[in-house]
Amino acid sequence: MSPPMLTVSGLNAFYGKAQMLFDVSLEVGRGEVVALMGRNGAGKSTTIKSIMGLLPSKRGQVRFMDEDIDTLEPYEIARRGLGFVPEDRRVFSELSVLQNLEVGRQAPRSGVPPWTPARLFELFPNLGEMPDRPGGSMSGGEQQMLTVARTLMGNPLLLMLDEPSEGVAPVIVEQMAHMIMTLRQQGIAILLSEQNLHLARLVCDRAYVLEQGQIRFSGSMQALAANDEIQKDYLSL
Repeated sequence: MSPPMLTVSGLNAFYGKAQMLFDVSLEVGRGEVVALMGRNGAGKSTTIKSIMGLLPSKRGQVRFMDEDIDTLEPYEIARRGLGFVPEDRRVFSELSVLQNLEVGRQAPRSGVPPWTPARLFELFPNLGEMPDRPGGSMSGGEQQMLTVARTLMGNPLLLMLDEPSEGVAPVIVEQMAHMIMTLRQQGIAILLSEQNLHLARLVCDRAYVLEQGQIRFSGSMQALAANDEIQKDYLSL
């Protein structure tokens, strides 16, 4: 067995004096899709932002590709092949689709085929129909696709998606599921922060469930789907 691509051990995170994460530990293997699930405020986004170096007040160990990345800046982490798709999208509203993609471009990376606009337009046909449209004039679902595509232009080895199905139409959720399965087939690992159990069951191998900043469940997606008690206690609205 090869070592995990991403290993998080005893992660504690803080906003000011308020502790948000309590000894969170998780792993993501090569080509694996792992769900990070929980209600709003459970700590999913905080976990991903801490891994990405966007939350400086933290303790614990984060290793990516056998390297400690605890003290690195977010841009240094991204250059090592860890991609992050934020929940709030952050497209450049005045730039076109193609220009937004160019912002995310990084050099090809060993072990994964390089992403190009042409390949991304095959994955996201909607974007291919509007290469010159400004980001600010796109729908929320189209902006979500563009944000994912822009991150893929960095040729990540592991992609972290923060609530990609939040606030988008069901047809976009279906396209996201297809995209995730396609990426997995190409060997890209994914950590998916998500509340949508249906989407997670379609695409994920394993799951971690968070509540109040603590891991309450860790196991296969099949085991989570069969565990009504965990779903009721930590996932039901």
